[in-house]
Amino acid sequence: MSTLATHASRLMAVRNKLVFLVIAVLFTGCSLHPIYKTTGFVLANYSEGEATPYVMQMSDPEMACALGEGIDPLLYSFSRINDAPNTSGSLLMLLAANCMEYEAWEAELGYLRADYEGDVPAAKDARERSKRLYALTAKRRQLAFLRAMAAYDFDPSKEPLECPTLQSEQEEMTFLLGLLTGLQAVVNDANSGARAGIPRNIAPQAERAATCIDNDKTGGLPNAVRAMVWLLLPDTRPEQSPDPWQVLENSSAMGVRSGMRASMALEAVAAETFGRTDILADVIHRFVEADDTIEVWEKYRLADYVAENIIRFSSDKHWTAEYGYRTPQSFFGKMSPERNTENIETMSLDGLL
Repeated sequence: MSTLATHASRLMAVRNKLVFLVIAVLFTGCSLHPIYKTTGFVLANYSEGEATPYVMQMSDPEMACALGEGIDPLLYSFSRINDAPNTSGSLLMLLAANCMEYEAWEAELGYLRADYEGDVPAAKDARERSKRLYALTAKRRQLAFLRAMAAYDFDPSKEPLECPTLQSEQEEMTFLLGLLTGLQAVVNDANSGARAGIPRNIAPQAERAATCIDNDKTGGLPNAVRAMVWLLLPDTRPEQSPDPWQVLENSSAMGVRSGMRASMALEAVAAETFGRTDILADVIHRFVEADDTIEVWEKYRLADYVAENIIRFSSDKHWTAEYGYRTPQSFFGKMSPERNTENIETMSLDGLL
């Protein structure tokens, strides 16, 4: 009997401990989850209301992209218990994709240098690295595109087209940048050798959705997106529409007037993609020339600086392929190291002797 009593006592003790553990877990869950939900809600609202406008005014694209890589996992970890913060998340992933693209650019320049020097193994290695990085860039940009579409409950494949309800200039810009990022994902995937498997139908979807944004209000960027798609997929070009290259040039001019040269960067990418070195030289020259007259749109300063990075990389690719090194600063806007000596004033040394 004493043995049974001992066992019973032990069972009661174990049961009491289990009950205590269950109660502790329940109370812990009840106390912590509301804190997590509240924290996630506060972070999402802070990102949308304060962080996004602040980042869009930055003039350091590399720092902005580092913010995207660092903050995105933290912000999206709260999507396990809250709704996904797709509006801010679209921008964060766009910035994170820029980081990956900058690495891909360096690898591509490494390939061009090695190719110029005739170093076949180094060229092959750099080429492979650039393709891998472009594939990762494409995947990040596809995710940014999907987040932007989800943020505004927009189905880009729906027939007929139903434009989303965009209640502020910031929402319009976020949606437009999402479309541009989707188009970039397609181009990045092509650069990777189609390793990312990005659906090509993103391009015509972006072309249709770009009509939902006021072209004049956003510096010609919607029409630049459409023209790029018309070049990539000629069947999407409406009848009696203007020549895509003319649309791109006009959009670039509008971008300069509005203070955001994103359209000009897209024109440069198109020129590279389709081997139009004449247009590439012209757009690089126009971009640099505009530095003397442009008043950068302060609210979206970052977009203009990102565009400058793209234009400079286009120039660096040309210079590295032709001369084995990046564009010297004093020659940015030119396609060769030949100096124009027609209007150079000569200093008289007579007074110094």
